[in-house]
Amino acid sequence: MIYVTGDMHGDLERLYDKEFRKLKKGDTLIVCGDFGYIFDGSPIEKKVIDFLSTRRFYVTFVEGTHDNLNRINACRETVWRGGRVNRIKGNLLHLKRGQVFKIEGKTFFTFGGGESVDKDMRVSSGLWWRDEEPSPDEMAQGVSALNEVNRKVDYIITHEPPSLVKSAVLLRRGHNDRVNKLNGYLEEIGRSCDFKHWYFGSLHEDKVITEYHTCVFRKLVKIED
Repeated sequence: MIYVTGDMHGDLERLYDKEFRKLKKGDTLIVCGDFGYIFDGSPIEKKVIDFLSTRRFYVTFVEGTHDNLNRINACRETVWRGGRVNRIKGNLLHLKRGQVFKIEGKTFFTFGGGESVDKDMRVSSGLWWRDEEPSPDEMAQGVSALNEVNRKVDYIITHEPPSLVKSAVLLRRGHNDRVNKLNGYLEEIGRSCDFKHWYFGSLHEDKVITEYHTCVFRKLVKIED
């Protein structure tokens, strides 16, 4: 089975709650950004990586704004299920931007990244990475990958949502609208390709937003046709 969940932020308790225990041999977990367990190279982090990499299921993730891309991108790049990944260790994989993966007969387009709302504070503390925002080359790679499959995939996995979805959620919450170039890019992706459903994690709630868009956070959502 394939499951999707939201931002884990390196929370050790998430690894032991009942949701995580749903995963069985041969399953695949996809985390929609802000994975957080690959950050500072601490002894605890190394133990967590060892733990996750030796599960009987795959733990995969796209990056958010609270992932250390320097450490992630330093890991070996290889091909898994038809798309480019950084193999962190064993069954722990980072799904790179602008890739199409085929998992259990289903196709997934992935595009991580975002923009930190607390960027200035994180820059001053040395905890901000310029690569959190996608480059023009990465955006072009995403378009090229979708063109190769005739702009048709089963699922889209991102950290950020497309701009109209993000604006609607922020408006419902009574917050100021805050969209960026990545949200705009994803909006165009959604308009130009055919997909069944889109999962994203950055807004930290478990809620179906539209018929085609679901925000995930703590729950594991089973991918079912």
